[in-house]
Amino acid sequence: MLGGGGAHGAYQAGVLRGIARRRPDVHFEILTGISAGAVNVIHFAAHEGPFASATEWMAGLWAGLTPDQVFDVRGLPLMKNMFRWGARLASGGIGTGAEPMRGMVDTQPLRRFLTHSLVPDADGTIAGIARNIGRGTLGAVALTATSYGTHRSMTWVQGRDLQLWQRPSRRSSAVKLTVEHVMASSALPMLFPAIRIGDEWYGDGGIRLTSPLSPALHLGATHVITISTRYSRTTAEAASPQVAGYPPPAQVLGSLYNAVFLDMIDEDVTRMRMINRLLDAVPDGRWDGMRKVEIMVIRPSQDLGLLARDYEARLPAFVKYLLRGLGTKDTTSPDLLSLVLFQRDYLERLIAIGEADGEAHAEQVAQFVHTVN
Repeated sequence: MLGGGGAHGAYQAGVLRGIARRRPDVHFEILTGISAGAVNVIHFAAHEGPFASATEWMAGLWAGLTPDQVFDVRGLPLMKNMFRWGARLASGGIGTGAEPMRGMVDTQPLRRFLTHSLVPDADGTIAGIARNIGRGTLGAVALTATSYGTHRSMTWVQGRDLQLWQRPSRRSSAVKLTVEHVMASSALPMLFPAIRIGDEWYGDGGIRLTSPLSPALHLGATHVITISTRYSRTTAEAASPQVAGYPPPAQVLGSLYNAVFLDMIDEDVTRMRMINRLLDAVPDGRWDGMRKVEIMVIRPSQDLGLLARDYEARLPAFVKYLLRGLGTKDTTSPDLLSLVLFQRDYLERLIAIGEADGEAHAEQVAQFVHTVN
């Protein structure tokens, strides 16, 4: 299960490459992803080669990524969009035209990038996924997005022998996955525009999915590995303020996105471990349909947000200007900046950290996965 985090998705790709270099025999039957994790999951599911080859391909895609392949970085379009947002806010929406305000940036470049890398068929479906399912190397792949119309989580699933689910706050649907599903799952709230699929508009999957592990559990997983992008801070680090004085918008938005992408995963992991301990104390015959689910979490050995400060200066000029206007220079750990820092040298650094962490956990991962078999 791969969660969100924007540019931090490069770290996930690095971890998987590090694991594959040490243990190329590792195999994952069920893949679920949210936001940046959806980008990684779809590429992993579509690749028809062995595990090591898939991870090399994914890491190579991240290493070659630049900001202009994710969103339109040109100054004039960005400035026009900012002025439209400002005019709408200042006028109360009066006289600003019928066209609704969409994201702060245009993500057509990301759609082109995904189309080029995934090479969908004429109907938009990604043939590699169906072939991997057909040959039995993949059981199911699931991507989650948030419906802005109904406020429910939607999980799109492609696989075999599916058991779909329906809850008041979340539901699933069997589909043939396309680039649009990836775009919807990774549409960062406010920053990226929502994506229309069918009659509904969707945004980032982390917004409403309060149980990020649930799609994997519904699909039958008994052992789940998740690659978090949250650095585990010491008590002293956690208690140290990251800003002096009133928090700038960048700090507020960074806290919001951390809550969306990281807090819910950690809470879900904690909840699952508590349930496991409770089940250990109850005789097997009285579990009432519940089951134990073993969880393994891999975390970065360095603070990925803190590292972003070293690379911000090389962003496209107007993008840097706008981010500094939000106050990214006024915080010691610019988490918002790190989410949108699709800068090649920063991404390469995240991949390298991920590789080292993946190699360090490779034997543990292999033992964990092989325990399932």
